Amino acid sequence: MADKLQFSLVSPEAELFSGLVDQVDVPGSEGDFGVFADHAPFMAAIRTGAITVFNDGVETKYMIQGGFADVMPSGLTILAEQCTPMSDVKPETITDEITKAEADLASAEGDATLDIAQHIDGLKQLQESL
Repeated sequence: MADKLQFSLVSPEAELFSGLVDQVDVPGSEGDFGVFADHAPFMAAIRTGAITVFNDGVETKYMIQGGFADVMPSGLTILAEQCTPMSDVKPETITDEITKAEADLASAEGDATLDIAQHIDGLKQLQESL
């Protein structure tokens, strides 16, 4: 049996997942990355997008909006600002989020414009995948 990665996905509301998996793909703020068992330790900020969990040939996706990924020798922990299983995400919810973020972008200044633009881009990618 191949090595498995201990993965925990936690949002303020609940622990969404905890268990052994083959791989987790994460939308990092500086680029997407995949984590396997025995990965080198690091921390990364997470941007809006989809986390994909691979286990025994099955893919499970979660919509995430912000947070941090902590890769340690013992596994991967994601502390999400907001996270929902993609199976629970409705297209109109994403459309509403895009509309709100575009309004926020119109009045934003400085570094906030980059954060909001990245958020909008992630939402549009999620919208296309539904």
